[in-house]
Formats: sequence, structure tokens, C-alpha cells
Amino acid sequence: MKRGKGMRFVGDSRISADKTSGVPKDYSEYPGRTEAFWPNFLLKEWLVGSVFLIGFLCATIAAPTGLQGLADPTDAAYIPLPDWYFLFLYELLKYDFASGPYVLLGMLVLPGIAFGALLLAPFLDNGPGRRPPKRPIAVAMMLLGLASVFWLTYESAAPVDFKQIAADNPPVPPAEVELDIDHEGYPVYENSCAGCHGDTLEGGASGPSLLEVDYDADAIAEIAVEGIGDMPPGIFDGSDEELEQLADFILSVSEEE
Repeated sequence: MKRGKGMRFVGDSRISADKTSGVPKDYSEYPGRTEAFWPNFLLKEWLVGSVFLIGFLCATIAAPTGLQGLADPTDAAYIPLPDWYFLFLYELLKYDFASGPYVLLGMLVLPGIAFGALLLAPFLDNGPGRRPPKRPIAVAMMLLGLASVFWLTYESAAPVDFKQIAADNPPVPPAEVELDIDHEGYPVYENSCAGCHGDTLEGGASGPSLLEVDYDADAIAEIAVEGIGDMPPGIFDGSDEELEQLADFILSVSEEE
């Protein structure tokens, strides 16, 4: 306890005499600071972000991107394009200084420098003023970044007709295959082949489709026993009668297709 001016009375040793209030200060008393960051300024930022998000969602609903077919690595005429938010990086890789032997420069170095500069902008220009004229470095870097993204995106998207590309390469719905589960070869296929070629012969991660095979029954039986390509021998381990039933079942489904 101190006597005189500044006297303090502490009734409980567990309570700090210097405890500060949790109520935000009135920043109108401080020049250049008009409000507290929490919750006033943060609430405004959240409202602005919400308006932008709603507007973006409305734009995607009004002008949806057409779905295209599955990627076909054998189609050399098809030009794949990334989603619209990556088009500026796609366009960057077309320039000589960011492609060919300098592709790593265009893929990693230049985008890394650009995004790193935007992250460092608040620290490079940390003056007390909040108006754009008082934050020249941060404002200039932000405007340069936005202008570059918009220009590169426009240059990449302007000559491309995305609707026509989607119309020329529509998605193909999977064929509905009706299997004759009463066929005597169906249990044989299910036990020996379905794990690689799919439950409906449509193919899987480790086996091709068997819906349209160019082999006769003898060739199918020989492949089932001896293997072919990436398929090792010995996958089928059954009787000759089951082998004939398996080949007949695969041919029956292929003929229906």
C-alpha cells in the first residue's frame, strides 16, 4: 500500500492491482486511429468478404462452366486448359523467359516472388496512415499484382471459346450393363476376374474393360490361364469346365454391347 497520491487498496492477493479493462479503448482520442481492430474493423472486413463471395457464387450460377469428357491422352488435337483462376499462370508459361529451359522460372520462381512480395507488402510499408497515398509501396504492389493477373487471364481466355470446347468434347455417360447373374459363368467371373475388371466388366484400376473384346472363346480361355501384357499367368485356377463357362459369359456380355 502506498500513501498519498496514487494510493491503492488490495483486498485479495489473487487480484492484480494493475488489472486492465477488457472494453476496447475509444480510439477517437488517438490521431490516425479511428476504431478498434476487434470487433469493429474485423466485422467490416467480414461483411465485405461475404458480399464478394455471394457475388462470385451468383456469377458461377449465371454462367456455369460446361463439363467436358474424360481426359484422353491419345487425342493430340485436344488442348487442355486449367480452371479460370489458374489461367494467368497458364498464360505466363507461354512466354520465352518462362518456358522451355526456363520453365522452372515460370512455374516456381516468378509466382513465388510475386506472392511473397504481396505477403511482405504490409511489413515493407508499415506507416501509421491508412489512406492509399500514405501507403505507396503496399498500394503499388497490390495494383501491379491485380493488373498482372487480370491482363494475363484476359490474354489467355480471349481467343478461346470455352463453350465450343465443351460442346466438342461432351462427357459420355457410362453404359448401363445388365449382367445375367443366372449365367453359369457369372460366379466364376466374380471369383476370379471381378477384382481387376470390375463387377460389370467395365474395367478397373488394374484391368481393362471386357465389354468389347476381340477374342474368341479359346483365346479368352488361354489368356485367363497364361496371362497377357501386365496380367500375370495363374490368375485363373479352376477346372476346364469353369474356364469354358467363364469365356462364354464374357462373350455373352460383349455381344450384348
